[in-house]
Amino acid sequence: MIRFGEEEEAMATVMEKPGVGIAKDQREFVEVCKRTGDVVIVEKQVDWDLELGAISRRATEIDGPAVVFNNIKDYPGQSIFVNPISTWRRAAITLGLPPHARVPEIYAEYIRRDANPFEPTLVKDAASRDVIIKGDKVDLTELATPLIHEGDGGRYLGTWCIVVSKDPDTGWMNWGTYRFMLHNKQHLTGWPFAPSHLGTMLRTKYLPKNMKMPIAIVMGADQSSHLASTSSTRKGRDEASLAGGLAGRSIEIVKALDSDLTFPACAEIVLEGEILPDQVAMEGPYGEYPGYRSGEMGAGILMKVNTIAHKKNPMLSMDCTGYKDCSSTVTALGGGIGVQRKLEQAGLPVTGVYIPSEGAVHLFIVGVKKGHGGRATTVKILDELTDNRTYATKILVVEDDVDIFNLGEVLHAWSTRCHSGRGTFVKYVEGSAQQLTPCYDHEERARRAGAVAAFDVTWPPSWDPTEIPIKATFQAMYPESIKKKVLDNWKSYGF
Repeated sequence: MIRFGEEEEAMATVMEKPGVGIAKDQREFVEVCKRTGDVVIVEKQVDWDLELGAISRRATEIDGPAVVFNNIKDYPGQSIFVNPISTWRRAAITLGLPPHARVPEIYAEYIRRDANPFEPTLVKDAASRDVIIKGDKVDLTELATPLIHEGDGGRYLGTWCIVVSKDPDTGWMNWGTYRFMLHNKQHLTGWPFAPSHLGTMLRTKYLPKNMKMPIAIVMGADQSSHLASTSSTRKGRDEASLAGGLAGRSIEIVKALDSDLTFPACAEIVLEGEILPDQVAMEGPYGEYPGYRSGEMGAGILMKVNTIAHKKNPMLSMDCTGYKDCSSTVTALGGGIGVQRKLEQAGLPVTGVYIPSEGAVHLFIVGVKKGHGGRATTVKILDELTDNRTYATKILVVEDDVDIFNLGEVLHAWSTRCHSGRGTFVKYVEGSAQQLTPCYDHEERARRAGAVAAFDVTWPPSWDPTEIPIKATFQAMYPESIKKKVLDNWKSYGF
């Protein structure tokens, strides 16, 4: 069970102390990953045209190490750090835990740190300002930007980036992660549409007034800040303070050169500009986190880049999106915890939520207290998770005798406990569905319409305990004395 405010401290005592070993910038994170064997440094020349993407895609699909490409064709002096947090090992390293930490331990540590934010510290200078290029001299094509997947609509510069924007009415500064594609030397086109925070802010606060939206795209920052920018946190929460909590220290931030936006001072490269309210540009398709190429080329927002600032010999950052990528892992972490909080606030008897990377953010596994499952609980969970933004298309509700982090246990329970008739509930949604969901047709995507199926994988509360079958497993079918004897003598048996 994952609880808020009860077990986190105990879990943390078996790990490293808060803030110890947590990298303060991207290059330090790479060095930590070198020591743990979680990064490969590629010195051989690699072509930005598909080869770099193909290497990165294979590496993440086999749960391999992150990759630093130091010799990119046509881009001497630049490097790219790919797949920073696409595995649980590197998620653990990001939080200062041993790379072999179990997923429940990583969850517990994230929860503990999330509850203890640190306000950021504003500093005057930024590491990214060794080189500053402004105005007509801006040329985005001089930055190492790969064609990541065959069939992409263009070369994507923004994949593992922090996109900074500001609510003009409340002053809330939003850090988010969105994709941006090269359009020409001075422009990027992107796809941060509603219900994302940036998309909603643009549509409701800037476009009605025909206002340009100041924006900054930050690459190669510390992984705590990148992790915070991908979190499914509430609107209005300061992601910079969340990043501080995840890092166990205050994050140094700096003000932009052209606006009052703020971002991590340790970043390798920052693009400053504005989203134009009266222009669009073609964007996509793109190999996205659901594990498929997303749709067709369509109208995207247009960003004019007015300033580029970067370190000498910058190391850009990239998520080679697709099946099992950084977004799947970080959403499993921050997103799962966010869903759990939402359900707890609704008074539901939730013990934990897991969003496995294999399910591409479309499968939620929800644990509930034993004896508290059934139709009513499952339907209420379904209603709560479809009331605004609908990401999951499948929700499995299991009792807490099933380890939500063990997909084998979950699959067994789903196959044997869920009644295909009375245990399956489907809800259709309109206006809140995820447009990237591969099984939706063109009409459904245009309307943001879809359906969510919730499965009651619990024994009926009305059943007498004697009616509930006993699992035919080592854990369930033997007395404690026998289990202890077997475990104590396991090696002596010859295993």
